[in-house]
Amino acid sequence: MSGAALVEAQDVAQRFGDRTIFEHVRFSVLAGEIFVILGGSGCGKSTLMRQMIGLLPPTSGRVMVLGHDMRAPDADVLTRIGVMFQGGALFGNKTLLENVMLPLEMHTGLPREARATLAAVKLGLVGLADAANLQPAEISGGMAKRCAIARALALDPPLLFLDEPAAGLDPITSAGLDKLILDLRAQLGISFVVVSHELTSILTIGDRCIMLDRAARGIIATGNPRELRDKSTDPRVRAFFRRSAPVND
Repeated sequence: MSGAALVEAQDVAQRFGDRTIFEHVRFSVLAGEIFVILGGSGCGKSTLMRQMIGLLPPTSGRVMVLGHDMRAPDADVLTRIGVMFQGGALFGNKTLLENVMLPLEMHTGLPREARATLAAVKLGLVGLADAANLQPAEISGGMAKRCAIARALALDPPLLFLDEPAAGLDPITSAGLDKLILDLRAQLGISFVVVSHELTSILTIGDRCIMLDRAARGIIATGNPRELRDKSTDPRVRAFFRRSAPVND
């Protein structure tokens, strides 16, 4: 990993009316790393990701992605990030190949044959070369998430955002998806920001993480997830990594 910061959250807060989701959130994501945002339900993980991809302006502070202020993202930065939404969010009336072709149709002037060729390459990268002509209703949940990653890769972005990639998957399928993420980082040099509460995946793929806490309304831990599991003295962090109820000590 180099020292270049691809993402910088600068004292970010999000409030809805008089309800504070989180505040004083500060972190950076470095080139080449897999950065995980973790925590229990309702702590604001997906809200923070929405800020990072330009879907939700923060109430205060700012998020810089690839040098762009995501309070007002322009077309340049939006074509240089890829996003896999929770569940995949594939278009049910299109084949997997057509789903992956969509970003190429929207953002390039390539002829259809070239778009189809590039989309087929991306499906091959995620192990779906033989499923190109299937529709989302004909595939498993794990395959749908792989296809969504292929679509996020369509424009060759240096940075991918994955929202709960392992959610709802059986352990074997989830492990295969973890391996895919690690392989893509190794093969393509892509950096990842991953929102997750799936402990096994966090420990497998994460280089660094921040842990959000609903009651604290912000970050309660930062670091390598395996080191946090083994060395943290915070009862909230220990409870998360041990899958146990927090102890008030």
